[in-house]
Amino acid sequence: MTSDTDLSPDTSDELPEPPMEGPGLFGDPAPAAPAVAAPAPPVALSAGSPVSGPDQPSQPYRVLARKYRPQDFNDLIGQEALVRTLRNAFAQNRVAHAFMLTGVRGVGKTTTARIIARALNCIGPDGKGGPTADPCGVCPECRAILADRHPDVMELDAASNNSVDNVREIREAVRFRPSQGRFKVYILDEVHMLSGAAFNALLKTLEEPPPQVKFLFATTEIRKVPATILSRCQRFDLKRVPQETLRRHFAGIAEKEGAAIEPEALAMIARAADGSVRDGLSLLDQAIAMPTEGEGVSADQVRDMLGLADRALVMDLMEAAMRGDLPATLAAMDRAHERGADPGVVLADMAELTHTLTRFRAVPALRNDPSVPEADRVRGGALAETLTIPVLGRAWQVLLRGINEVADSPDRRAAAEMVLIRLAHLAEMPTPGEIVRRLSGAQGGAQPVAGSQGSGAQGSASPARGAAGPASGTLVGAVGTASIGGPAGGGLRAVAGGAPVAAEVAPAMPPETEAAPAQVPATFREVVALASGRKPMLHAHLVHSVHLVRFDARPEGGRIELRTRPDAPRDLAGQLTALLQETTGARWTVSLSNAPGEPTIAEQSREAKAARLEVAGTHPLVLAVMQAFPGAQIREVRDAALDAYGLPPPDLSMALANDGEPVEEDETGYLPGDDAGPGFAPDDAEPAGMDRP
Repeated sequence: MTSDTDLSPDTSDELPEPPMEGPGLFGDPAPAAPAVAAPAPPVALSAGSPVSGPDQPSQPYRVLARKYRPQDFNDLIGQEALVRTLRNAFAQNRVAHAFMLTGVRGVGKTTTARIIARALNCIGPDGKGGPTADPCGVCPECRAILADRHPDVMELDAASNNSVDNVREIREAVRFRPSQGRFKVYILDEVHMLSGAAFNALLKTLEEPPPQVKFLFATTEIRKVPATILSRCQRFDLKRVPQETLRRHFAGIAEKEGAAIEPEALAMIARAADGSVRDGLSLLDQAIAMPTEGEGVSADQVRDMLGLADRALVMDLMEAAMRGDLPATLAAMDRAHERGADPGVVLADMAELTHTLTRFRAVPALRNDPSVPEADRVRGGALAETLTIPVLGRAWQVLLRGINEVADSPDRRAAAEMVLIRLAHLAEMPTPGEIVRRLSGAQGGAQPVAGSQGSGAQGSASPARGAAGPASGTLVGAVGTASIGGPAGGGLRAVAGGAPVAAEVAPAMPPETEAAPAQVPATFREVVALASGRKPMLHAHLVHSVHLVRFDARPEGGRIELRTRPDAPRDLAGQLTALLQETTGARWTVSLSNAPGEPTIAEQSREAKAARLEVAGTHPLVLAVMQAFPGAQIREVRDAALDAYGLPPPDLSMALANDGEPVEEDETGYLPGDDAGPGFAPDDAEPAGMDRP
């Protein structure tokens, strides 16, 4: 008998090798050169006798995925980190007792485990070699493992051997030394299929196995493997193989097979493989069998085989949908349907193109990437210039949801067309960011909101309030009917930075009740509040784009004089006049002036907020808190006495002093000496809790 270390093939008592049956683990060995024999005399054959000739192979056909399976680490593609680590481990004699190989299907998990098994048991051509990262393939150990008849290399399918009894058999078998090889190697494929009891039964053996036993696990669902198992293994994550690497690999195999295939067709197969070598080889095998003998494989044939839409057709669909051209969009979808393209695949291709365009928009240098198809680089680069990131992100969300809708719909074509119609309609609508900018007017050169006709950059800050000048360019608006209103509704509230946020909307009055005229507003802020909830766009312009020059209210009506900014609509005076007539039932006159006027309500709100923050930052109690908590910041100062615009009530804007003279507000927005100001404790108050241990 041979020992577990000296397995020289010239041992006298070695048993003869059994004949090889089947292709083995890695495929058939290289066929021997045929011997030259004398031609046999012709034999008369009866009808029905099998005829053997050059057109009828002696062995069944083997698919490319098995024929070109890697046999050593040099043949593994796309797994450089794995190969480098294992080579160094063999060179330094640091091979672990258990490996966990994880990754998507077809990236080489089981193949890597078989190569490791050969590397552990290889004895070299002379029979004196040790574990090596480059197994020879000619020694008895390598040949036996290749033929899948080595008694010490056992490959089990954990999906069918998932019970605790199967693990007990392994635990009993590992106690015995190898019968022929250097190591006993257990390869458990799809190890995540083991039951919980089976995993628990394997824990102790996996943690402290005998020195001559190695475990190799392979799984596609690493999250289903318990952490107690993972902690006892060296984990290797096999990544998806890049498309360019797959394309080169498939081109080499096609050349070996003598098949002519177009580069674009190879690119389609590599893209459809989704990083899986086995999936790509299966598609390549199918593509090679498509054309008749003597013809090459064209891109159109592969496109038909995969059920893909033409790349140019997908680009036409995207361009038509992004410009909102519904007839062109539906016509392109009809052409894709005529070619046999699946509606779900068409939407998936559009989603992939959207991702490519977003990458072009985010990183323009990617347009020169040679791995990207030329059509995408040329037409896609030009289309990416006309689209923005928010528009592409919105298209991505629509397509992503549409793919699921098509998958669940009984009529896939109708569902896909509905998704494209939705995408084309959304292309004409502004993004949420554009809506916010139009409402706030915070960006220079922003387009006016719907219904406006003026445009331009936002003006600079106006002089201090109270400044007035002669009115010029007066424009009187129209009148209308009455309706309810009041400052309590609040549609938009001005916040710091000038961006509006949604506030509570006043509850609508039941339709059967008749609305009563509102009270005549006493201040301009009450006039602005009337537009809240009724005319959101008008309310936004009154808050951000209007400087009050003069306000005169009387029971029978009143007069308002305003200076508007360039981004305000030209018919703002008419809209405000009609609103006042509807809500109060009185006749108002709204005119436009060139006088500076007071700051806008949004500017006043920002100034008041900054003043409140400044006062809060100087209060002793706040200073003590800031000192106790380094890095703390004052984000907001809340005051229940403020109105919806963050300003004190209008009746506090001007008060009478003891001598009857008017007193102006201070910079904080509160009257001097007013106890109902910011609402802080007195300056000499001791901080609460500061004296506690």
